[in-house]
Order: sequence, then C-alpha cells, then structure tokens
Amino acid sequence: MTGPRIVRRLNVEGDGQGDLAGHGGEQRAVLVYQLDSYQFWQKQLNRDDFRYGQFGENFTVDGMSDQEVCIGDRYRIGGALFEVTQPRVTCYRVGLRMDEPRMAALLVAHGRPGFYLRVITEGEVEAGDDIVKVAAGPEKMTVAEMDALLYLPGHPRAQLRRGLRIPALSPGWKGSLQALLDGGDGEGAVGNRGLTSAATSPPPAWPGFRPLKVTRIDIESSSVFSLTLAPSEGPSLPAPLPGQFLTLRLRPQPEEPPLIRSYSLSGRAGASTYRISVKEEPHGAASTHLRRVEVGDVLHVAAPRGTFILAGGDAPVVLVSAGVGATPVLAMLHTLARTRSARPVWWLHGARNGGDHAFAQEVRTLLQRLPASRSVISYSRPLEGDRLGLDYTVTGRLSVQQIHELELPADAEVYVCGPAAFMDDISRALADLGIAPAQIHTETFGSPAAIRPGLLARPLRAPHFPARPQGDGTGCAVSFARSGITVPWDPAYGTLLELAEACDIPTQWSCRTGVCHTCETAVLQGRVAYTPDLIDEPAEGNAILCCSQPSVPSVDLVLDL
Repeated sequence: MTGPRIVRRLNVEGDGQGDLAGHGGEQRAVLVYQLDSYQFWQKQLNRDDFRYGQFGENFTVDGMSDQEVCIGDRYRIGGALFEVTQPRVTCYRVGLRMDEPRMAALLVAHGRPGFYLRVITEGEVEAGDDIVKVAAGPEKMTVAEMDALLYLPGHPRAQLRRGLRIPALSPGWKGSLQALLDGGDGEGAVGNRGLTSAATSPPPAWPGFRPLKVTRIDIESSSVFSLTLAPSEGPSLPAPLPGQFLTLRLRPQPEEPPLIRSYSLSGRAGASTYRISVKEEPHGAASTHLRRVEVGDVLHVAAPRGTFILAGGDAPVVLVSAGVGATPVLAMLHTLARTRSARPVWWLHGARNGGDHAFAQEVRTLLQRLPASRSVISYSRPLEGDRLGLDYTVTGRLSVQQIHELELPADAEVYVCGPAAFMDDISRALADLGIAPAQIHTETFGSPAAIRPGLLARPLRAPHFPARPQGDGTGCAVSFARSGITVPWDPAYGTLLELAEACDIPTQWSCRTGVCHTCETAVLQGRVAYTPDLIDEPAEGNAILCCSQPSVPSVDLVLDL
C-alpha cells in the first residue's frame, strides 16, 4: 500500500484479515515482519523474488528483530500506539505465499516467526514513519524466546511462569503456557499439552490389541448391554482413568476387514476387570455382533485411551448425559463415590422412559454415597408405570431452561456426553451461566468436528473409500477407527492426513508441517515415520498425521480418527 492508512482496533484500514477464525481479533490486529528476516530467507532459500507482504505481514519493518523485541513492549508509529502481544501463529498459508510447504516449520526452527501488535491508540500510519519504543514489557521475554517456549521441546517451568507474568501476552498463549505448566511438562517431557488436548491422555498401557475374555454380560436397558472383560492371559489390567474408552477389533466375517469400534468404560476405575456398555443399533454391525457374544468369548482390545477425564481438585462436578452418553460420566461417578468425595456433584441425565433408562439403580446407589449430590432425571416419553418424583424428576427433554434453573456454580467442572446437538445446546446454556469454556468438557463418540482453516465450507460427506485408490492394494492396511474405514496404504498418498482427506474423514489441521500439533491423533496399533523430522515429538502413543506415513509395512495401522 502507498500513502497513509488508519489503523483501527482490529486491523489496518483496507488490509483486514481473510480468515477471522484463525487470525485477527484485538490481540492480533497487526502482523509485523522484518527486512532482516527477508534477507535471511533469501539466502536460506536461494531466492530473489520476494515482494513486500510476502510473509503475510501488515507492516514490513526495518529493525524490530524477533530476538530483540519483547512481549509487552510498546511502540509509537505515526499517530498510533501499539503493544506486542504474541509471536505469529503457525499456519499453512505462509507456505502457500512462499511456495515453500515447509515454511511454517522453518519460521519456528530458525526463530524468525514475526509477531502481532495490539492497537492501544488508533491513528494514522504511513511507510517511512519512525518506530519509537515508548515502554518495555515486563520480564523482557523476546518474541523468539516466547515462540520457542511453546513450539520447541523442553518447556522449562521457570520460563512458563515467567511468560505467564506478562500482562500483555494474548489469552490464547496464556492458556497454552498454563496447560503446559498444569500438565507438569518440563525439560525432557514428550508431548505438548499447550498445543493439543491429545497430549493429555496418558501413554497407552500396552501396544496394539490384547485378548480379553468376556466374564459377564448385563442387560442395562431395552437397548444397552454391558460386557465385563478380564485378561485371558498375561498381566492384570492397569487401572483406567475415569472417562476413558476402549477400542475393540471385531471380525464378524473372518474373510472381510475387521470392524474397529470404541466404547466408553462404564465401571469402577479400581476394579480388576473392565466394563464397557454398548447401545444395540438396529443396523449396527458391531453392536449386533457384540450382542451375540457369550461369556468365555475372547475380544481383542486396545488399551484405555481418551482425554475426557475427571479432573482432581475440590471444584463442584456436574455430570450431564443423554442416553448411552451416560457411560463415561458413570465411570466418573463411580470414582467420586468410591472416595466418598465431599465435592458438590450434580447428576443430570435424559432418557426416553424407564425402559430406556440404563444404570438407574446403580446411579441412585452411587449418589447416596456422596454427601453433596443432586440429581435431575428427565424422561421425554414416560411410560404409564414410570413414577414422577421417584423414577424421574421432570417430563420432557433435558433442556436449556432446566440447566438455567439449577443455578450451577460458576467454578464447576462440567462433563457432557450425548448426541452432538444435545452437547452443543447444553454447552451454550452453561456458557450463558458464566461457566468458562475451559471448564466445559465434552466427549464425542464419533469423529470430532473438522478443522480446515481458510477453506470454504462444503457439504459433509460420509467417510468412504478413496475415489481413486493408489497402488496395488498390497500395502499395510490403515484403519480409521471412529469412521469405520480401512484402506490399503500406498506412498502415493503422501501423508496419512492426505489419505484421510481422500476418504473424507473429518480431519483437523492448521500448519501441515508438523509444528502446530492440531492433527495429532492417537495410534491404536502400528507405528509411523516422519518426513521431514519433527520440531517437537507428539505424546507417546500419538502421531502427527500431516507429515507421517506407516513405518512397518507388515503391521496394520489403526488411528483413532
């Protein structure tokens, strides 16, 4: 741009952000990049075709090095006043602009990310204006130091605390640093809780699938049954965390690819056995097969996984579910009852009627062990024999209005599981009550919602086999457990992320170079290799899909996707 421009609170006049879902906002109003870094990349990439704005910046500046500018520094440029809030967020777009797919990773690896400014005082700026530093940020942590603290291995705790003491640091980055600090991450830790919740799941207790024997079958309701599993051989079962799930590999038809399904653990965490509870679907191949198993049958089971886990502490707990969504929160209730927790506990559950109400008596018994428990049971279509005030407390679906009337405490940790629309409605109601998003935890039985920044929305398609299969079909099989798709691998797909996209598996990604960890996914069986090498490793038992491929041709790969 030439001539003066007004800098507003959210952007530079005439130069707004294109993707407001991933960029922009008050904390990221203006992106800055330096001429010194231009010169560095010209040499590094052996190129001389750069133009101003090549790196997506609003201001191209002479000076203001990432190694010198600190978070919280304030600068006057022309008639406007700015404050440094955070380093650039890694994103695939810079690779598109540069025609260099590795660019997002290179910016981090070489400590040259650039940074964002918040507009303190709106005003007019123009090329050639002096840049005058008017205040220094506390802690004197440079942009490059802050970028390395989040994205590079190590995450020293003293540095995390130092970063959190900077008032100007954007809320998003504060949340990431706090997650690293709360998770106990430090030097030598593997996995980055600051970038992805996938890193919060403990390492799997065993690799691949292990044979477990069915020792008990219980009918919980007209559509839900439970299977109790114990070791058929080998060591005893490690205790799962309340809220985790098991993944089963089933072969109803031995000559066909296996069915891979995940089911929440619904029993007591300290038991010597595992209990899963399954809803029998009218046309569900897996649930129909499981309904036919008998005591003594052997199932192949992956270790407990999942990040939907009951947190410790003294905060009130709200467990909200509908239908078979009760299973993971029931495991949480078991844990609270076993310790006779003094925490206030709310059990909120919706069912169609008494015949459809699974675990009714079990829940009543557990709640009686909790001195500060409350229960709301809603039946949408009660039967003639269902007793209002005894079997259920309200008629109709568990609603937003009912949630509001409970006056839940703002400091409650809330766990919600059920159909997607139900979880969305309940989450909005909880947010309206002033409960922070970080305190609202949801569990999705199917694939999570896709994250594809900057791409136009398109109609959802059910996961399917690739329209144009690659190779001769002799590679290892790649199974997407939540989507029910198994595909032969071929290197022509490029990466596991690209294979998932070819199958319309809902995927989550941002940088596509292994930096942001948005695509980090649990590996239930098999191993992967990376090209190029990663800047920071995923958590144990996970893989970063955007730059990985199966590494053992003879072993099938199973992903929790």
